[in-house]
Amino acid sequence: MLANRLSADGRRTVALIEAGPDTPPDHTDAVLWDSYPIVAYFDPRHHWTDLRVYHQPPHTSEKDDRQLRRYEQARVMGGGSSINGMMANRGAPGDFDEWAELGAEGWSWDDVLPWYRKLERDLDCDGPLHGSDGPMPLRRVNRSDWPGFSNAAAAALEASGLPYVFDQHDGYAPAYFPIVINNEHDRRASAATQYLDRATRARPNLSIFPMTRVTRLMFDGKRAAGVEMAVEGGVTARFSSGEVILCCGAIHTPALLQHSGIGEDGILRSLGIEVVANRPAVGRNLQEHPQIAVSSYLTPDARQPWSQRRHVFAGFRYSSGIDGCGEVDMYGVVVNRGAWHAAGQKLGGFLIWVNRSYSRGWVGIRSPHPEIEPRVEMNFLGDDRDRLRLEDALKRIAALYRHPALRQMAKSPFPTSYTEGSRDRAVVTVKNRLWAVPIARALDGPASLRRRTIASRFSGGLSLFDMVHDPEVLAEFIRTRAHGTWHCCGTARMGREDDPQAVTDPVGRVIGVEGLRVADASLMPTVPRANTNLPVMMIGEKIADAVLKDWA
Repeated sequence: MLANRLSADGRRTVALIEAGPDTPPDHTDAVLWDSYPIVAYFDPRHHWTDLRVYHQPPHTSEKDDRQLRRYEQARVMGGGSSINGMMANRGAPGDFDEWAELGAEGWSWDDVLPWYRKLERDLDCDGPLHGSDGPMPLRRVNRSDWPGFSNAAAAALEASGLPYVFDQHDGYAPAYFPIVINNEHDRRASAATQYLDRATRARPNLSIFPMTRVTRLMFDGKRAAGVEMAVEGGVTARFSSGEVILCCGAIHTPALLQHSGIGEDGILRSLGIEVVANRPAVGRNLQEHPQIAVSSYLTPDARQPWSQRRHVFAGFRYSSGIDGCGEVDMYGVVVNRGAWHAAGQKLGGFLIWVNRSYSRGWVGIRSPHPEIEPRVEMNFLGDDRDRLRLEDALKRIAALYRHPALRQMAKSPFPTSYTEGSRDRAVVTVKNRLWAVPIARALDGPASLRRRTIASRFSGGLSLFDMVHDPEVLAEFIRTRAHGTWHCCGTARMGREDDPQAVTDPVGRVIGVEGLRVADASLMPTVPRANTNLPVMMIGEKIADAVLKDWA
């Protein structure tokens, strides 16, 4: 969106540099258009495939990589919006008021709402809370089109005390609802498809450089003067510019800053990197939404037909009641299909995450060579409040499965998560398709065979109902299996210029240098109670406006 908004000023030239492939309006990559996002989630063609993270701080030597896990980050035009789940929730008004209180002046709820409205074209709702002519189409899937499992889950959620609302953006009270998605005609609507349309690409002052990785920023004293790039084939090039704006995401933006001499001076010097600005906060304040999941066997009348591509229609939010956690701090979705293959159609369940997390991690480069991925410690359960809420969440899901509607349609619920093995099975290959066929048959066989199959192929013998009554097993499962929701943020946070924890000012300018901004999830002082998808688009709109005002 920055390239779109900034190149609209014909007096300036804009270069958009993307490390991954381009996705022009007529591209034919069906995975990226698909309304079913799981195939894009785990398609290695569009990821930083060498990136690994620690879910928890390692308990052994730094060289021990047994705790490292994959963490899919997009390497394709449009970034995460091209591969994510298309969940377009904004967050709670209080999230943005907190940003302003933490020094991000101009980012309160009243300040950001106009930018949400500007980017949105809501196909279902109108009024002062909604945009009607923005580039990003938003819609909901009506309850009449929900599969049997979603409707059974809705009955259980309502019985638990959550009311139904149609518009999840109207207030932020506990409820269940049809989730808002950036999707039109049952196809993904990404930042690339919606902002880089043919008319925008035809502008003579906009140049697009795909498959080109920025490896280092160039400086003239304290002023950013351009970038060094590695293009396909390993050729190195340089690009001079009057202003540089980083949109590399909450892991690669701080890494690029550090490689370019902006970070903690002692660490940079130890790696032989010349210090441009001593900003120890670069890479700190890493936040995410730790997540856990439950799956179950679905009876035939509960299953989603193959003709219906999208697999998540219903969401819910609630207050955990855990001390010190605030209101409406948890979020979940109902999943109607466990995977793209034959076995996946017979499984469904719930994903639930800590939507207002308190744990903090960090990102730090390990080498002066930019091609080596940084060290990332997510520290998902560093704050006990996050662990306690996930334990509580599994107990709540177990209670949902005891509702008559779910008991009739969902059998043998078991806790699960995205392990390395499940990620491998999520990639669309002939081998995985063939692997799933006999498992699918066994799932539809006698109950005893189904239970053995679930235990051997998916659950490791864990039963949800048994686990929630065994505090030690429950705590161990959460400790070892909680994982991220691909909502990392906060590693170059906005704030006051005299705040040592801030990396940028409230219009994205990196403190201590000139001509350099950040415009991605790194800016967030705290993680919003939302998938970061739509908030990042709002950030792009708001930062673009600040740049244009400076150019005026």
